[in-house]
Amino acid sequence: MSNSLKNEAPTISRNAVLLDHSARATLRKTLIVCGALTVMLIFIVIIAATLGSERLPVVDALRALFTGGASSGALTSTQRAILFDIRLPRILLAASVGASLAAAGASYQALLRNALAEPYLLGISNGAAVGTMVALVFFGANEWTRPVMAFAGALGATFLVYRLARGRAGASPERLILAGVIVTTFQSSVIVFITTLMDATRIRSFTFWLLGDLSQAASGSLWIAAASTIAGVAGLTFKARPLNLLMLGERDAFDLGVEVERVRLQVFLAASLLVGVSVALSGSVGYVGLVVPHLVRMSTSGDNRLTIPAAALAGASFVVVADTLARTVIAPRELPVGAITALIGAPLFIYLLKRR
Repeated sequence: MSNSLKNEAPTISRNAVLLDHSARATLRKTLIVCGALTVMLIFIVIIAATLGSERLPVVDALRALFTGGASSGALTSTQRAILFDIRLPRILLAASVGASLAAAGASYQALLRNALAEPYLLGISNGAAVGTMVALVFFGANEWTRPVMAFAGALGATFLVYRLARGRAGASPERLILAGVIVTTFQSSVIVFITTLMDATRIRSFTFWLLGDLSQAASGSLWIAAASTIAGVAGLTFKARPLNLLMLGERDAFDLGVEVERVRLQVFLAASLLVGVSVALSGSVGYVGLVVPHLVRMSTSGDNRLTIPAAALAGASFVVVADTLARTVIAPRELPVGAITALIGAPLFIYLLKRR
């Protein structure tokens, strides 16, 4: 007995060293990739802030951005207001929405072990839209009621789709997509019904919002978006290791010590918070949670400790670029940002399908 223990001791020690080395390598790779994506995001935000229907002197706009408005050069008071009160809050909201949707999509795909799982296709975005409509029609346009009701709608849609898709053999990809289509169709009917309670002016503005609208960015909503994004992405990143094990299967994850039901509930709550607040403030922006996590996994690895934070940063850059195109392509008029993400995301998704 003592000889066997002595023989096992070096093996356990070597395994511990290998696990520690692997964890450090993953952390180092995560820091490098996320650092590069952060630099790219900052560069995109700076460039986007100088573009728009109102031309701003590039050098003076950059000086104003880097000094926080302390030195604005030849910028007029109107141009400073456009830069800091209109354009920059909108860009920051776009970054928050993109990070939220991409991180939520990555977590859904890992949790459900389904490459097609994402907020828009599963009907979760529509659930948040229904919640937002209920808040607008019955509770007024309060800054807090919209996100809260959108979160409730997203969470309800998440559990409904998951329960409908569950079979004896689990939630297969086909059942998930079918359940998402059914729930989305029902929610679309609810949206049409609630729309009939609005007047013509509100119907037009709501329709534009439903396709993705970031033009209503305000300081209060921006703080709500930033807080929910940081909390949600941090919560999902903290659950990255259990999600890695869940990708092996629920039974295997349970045997390895994962509290499956608890992790599932926590991921659903965090992802629904991200989707709900994003939809409440920007409408339904599709393909972000589907395409971005795929591109990140293709470029890096399937480790969620890297995929979730990297997808959040890449999603932020993606939506900022899409929104910049939406407000400049036919300036001074604007396109819904959801239309731009669909135009970019659909061909990318077809390309990814061809590679599989």
